[in-house]
Amino acid sequence: MTEKSKKKNEEDAKEASRDNAEALAEANAKAEEYLNMARRLQADFDNFRKRTEKENEEFRKFAIGGMARSLLTILDDMDRALGTADEETKLVTGIRGIRQNLMKLLEENGLTEINTDCKFDPNTHEALCTVEGDTDGDIAEVFQKGYCLNGKIIRYPKVKVTKKKESDEKCQE
Repeated sequence: MTEKSKKKNEEDAKEASRDNAEALAEANAKAEEYLNMARRLQADFDNFRKRTEKENEEFRKFAIGGMARSLLTILDDMDRALGTADEETKLVTGIRGIRQNLMKLLEENGLTEINTDCKFDPNTHEALCTVEGDTDGDIAEVFQKGYCLNGKIIRYPKVKVTKKKESDEKCQE
């Protein structure tokens, strides 16, 4: 081999080495791009899975809502029936037991009664009428109980609210 051919072979080898290095760098860049794409897809899938689980849990929480509203009318009927009972007979005791069992079942599924032993709150109570009283905003009477299902109001309590009497001096002016 001549000196020229050796130089040419060396140059060809260097050029091939550069080409291989460039091809390797390009392949590494593509591999990194595909790896990042796979990571993004994995993260998107995890987010989708978590979002779907959360939506299903929310659906399960409030799926009983329609049934609970229907059962509330039965509870109201039982309360009216028990309110008219003059004496504690076996029938009255049985109805009380059935009502307690029904409330226990509903409470296990997230139903709670809205408190009416407090001041009137227009966000949680529905005022049907007012009556004169010593202070403003007390709940004088509850016409219908209200209920929440997992923190969401499904029926507002219907109440009578007190309104402070205006003094006779103001009326004369």
